[in-house]
Amino acid sequence: MLSHHQIAAATRIGMLTRERDTMSACAQALDELGRALPLDLATLLSIDPLTGEHIQVAGIGYTAETSQALAAEFVGTPWYRNVVRQDVPPSISEDADDPGQRFRHGWFYAERVRPAGLRDAMTGALRHEGRLVGLIILSTRDPGAYDTEARRLLASVIPALGALADPTAHTGDLHGLPPEGAASLVAESGSVDLPGRERARVAADEEFRPLLRAFAETGGRRLRLLWPLDGTWYRVSLHRHTTSPGLTGPAVAVLVHETPTELPYGLSPRELEVLTRAATGQTNQAIAQALFLSPRTVHSHIEHLLRKTGAASRAEATALAVRDGLLRPTPDHLGRFVERGGSGDGSDGRRTPHHLRPPR
Repeated sequence: MLSHHQIAAATRIGMLTRERDTMSACAQALDELGRALPLDLATLLSIDPLTGEHIQVAGIGYTAETSQALAAEFVGTPWYRNVVRQDVPPSISEDADDPGQRFRHGWFYAERVRPAGLRDAMTGALRHEGRLVGLIILSTRDPGAYDTEARRLLASVIPALGALADPTAHTGDLHGLPPEGAASLVAESGSVDLPGRERARVAADEEFRPLLRAFAETGGRRLRLLWPLDGTWYRVSLHRHTTSPGLTGPAVAVLVHETPTELPYGLSPRELEVLTRAATGQTNQAIAQALFLSPRTVHSHIEHLLRKTGAASRAEATALAVRDGLLRPTPDHLGRFVERGGSGDGSDGRRTPHHLRPPR
């Protein structure tokens, strides 16, 4: 039966999910486990959604490099598959319950665990929003330390640990996204959904994909624009997002955020195109050639958009377009509108949560 002290520790770990400082919260969670359970070594690992690598977000007695190297080996073993399919974390003490998966008889225990002086360990698979997001591993030099009650205690805090370790859980906060709107992380390897967000529709639009690639190639921080899809216009913001370098280098994705909208100021789609090209510095003649219009028609569009936006001049209208993201750029001139600067780590100058920082 769990003691009052252990129940209190589990409660405190659950409350840590409210903390915005993920670095501190992950470390505190391991400290709480160390007070509630015997442990000499512990590691809390998240799965980088872009690379699939396990990245240490907090550790006791493990360096990040050692923990991540061991995890890379462990995930290729049958014992990892045993961990993933169990709701209650298995331990070395309890592996006799499954004769086909006796960890103590395997090479990983013989070559990695026992030489370190460890005689018991338990490993839990961390999930958040239905996704596998990481691992928690506790180890001790005391044999038989992790009995059924210890395993159940760890199982009780796994939902909280999953929320802390999920590297996508705070992505929206990191980039200052509004609470409403759909969002996705998009990389060359595919798209990653964010917890609590609908998938961004524009990210799957084949016509939009060249813009994503062009934005990523600029190395810029943010871009705001307007985009039509299936009869609906969307305000779209693109953010450069860099996850932990892990074992093979940094993984860079584009965070796509969208909200449905009406075209601002009552602009027509054609007026938006003209305004976007004017903002690049193109003359009326150049705009006419690019859009297969007459210079007179372009002049009329300019007059209409000036009247609708209340701008006193072409220069004022283009400044308004850049400032408010009233743009529908093409990949060729997208770089003119990308916001640069900031910290360069995807944080827009805000503090980066620990699980998105390079391991030290």
